[in-house]
Amino acid sequence: MDFSISEEQASILLSVDKMISKFLPPEEVRRRDKNYEPPDFLLKYYAELGLLGIPFPEKYGGLNEKWFTVTLVNERLGYYAAIAASLYGTTIGFGGMSFLTYGTDNQKETYLPKIIDGKLRFSLALTEPSAGSDAGGLITNAKKVSNGWVVNGRKTWISCADEADYLVTPVRTDSNSSGSKGISILLIPRKSDGISMTYLEKVGNNCLTSWDIGFDDVFVSEKNILGEENDGFRNLMSTLHYSRSCQASNAIGQAQNAVDIIKKHVLERVQFGRSISKFQTVRHRIVDMQLRVDQARMILYKLAWLIDEGKRCRVEAAQAKILASECLQYVTNHGMQLMASYGYSLDSDIQRLWRDSRLYSFGEGANEIQREIIAKEIGL
Repeated sequence: MDFSISEEQASILLSVDKMISKFLPPEEVRRRDKNYEPPDFLLKYYAELGLLGIPFPEKYGGLNEKWFTVTLVNERLGYYAAIAASLYGTTIGFGGMSFLTYGTDNQKETYLPKIIDGKLRFSLALTEPSAGSDAGGLITNAKKVSNGWVVNGRKTWISCADEADYLVTPVRTDSNSSGSKGISILLIPRKSDGISMTYLEKVGNNCLTSWDIGFDDVFVSEKNILGEENDGFRNLMSTLHYSRSCQASNAIGQAQNAVDIIKKHVLERVQFGRSISKFQTVRHRIVDMQLRVDQARMILYKLAWLIDEGKRCRVEAAQAKILASECLQYVTNHGMQLMASYGYSLDSDIQRLWRDSRLYSFGEGANEIQREIIAKEIGL
């Protein structure tokens, strides 16, 4: 495994730095967080830089680059703003990689070029009031009718659904099935008749909007099934390592930013006549922070390597998700303690990172479930 960054990858990251510094500087991140304003306009600039085409074949307009490059870009975006990475990761992961992995040739030809051009957004509408960690417990159903399906049910805590063009929606298409069987994935246009949406308030991640969605006799064309009928759960599982990779890289980027903010503070903060960075307790705590970031980053990069090599990575995807999310919580929690009132101020970036971090250990698969996945894979 070689995790060195090529000249081309370094050039891509430099272009990311320049773009974000121009369009989403720290003060703009703070303003948008306070006003609950997602920076959706960034998708246009991602497309212009070719970032959205990195993992896709050239015949669709992509760059046919490694997933490791996607990981590097998403980590860098996360360093600047969680929402910047979320916007990138969900577009490629929930949308693009789903089409590339189990979409039809026609769907690939229709949707992938638009994704690469930044003209389409997707939201994964999986969670239901009674189906969260138990994804196989979903009850939203789709009844087969002429030329398509009619969907009824409810989804909740669906991220960025208001800006999505399509809701990637697992539904139960076999009324006699239970658990993971009899599930299909439908590509539902967000503006379809019969869809109602209610905004959900949260503790943090103010730019990552969350919604409760109702489906009342929503018609979906037969062309909008993604993958095979009644085999949607397997298809969904086949792409989760992409979304978990994106979430982990986002969290690691945020965690590294937090360490850098805290380090700057302790170097400048003077108590008892000297910088508090000179106190061993403070120094060692920051060392522990950086250790955890580096550990999480190494398993993330291993996951990216396995994806690029086409190797099985179920354990590593779960490990990356756990380590990255818990690293982010560790860093921001201890950072709040070291920065004290300076960190507790609403003008501080650390308090935002601290609030936002709480989502990552249960979002997109609770860490308890990830540990169960690992336990089964190692024979427990």
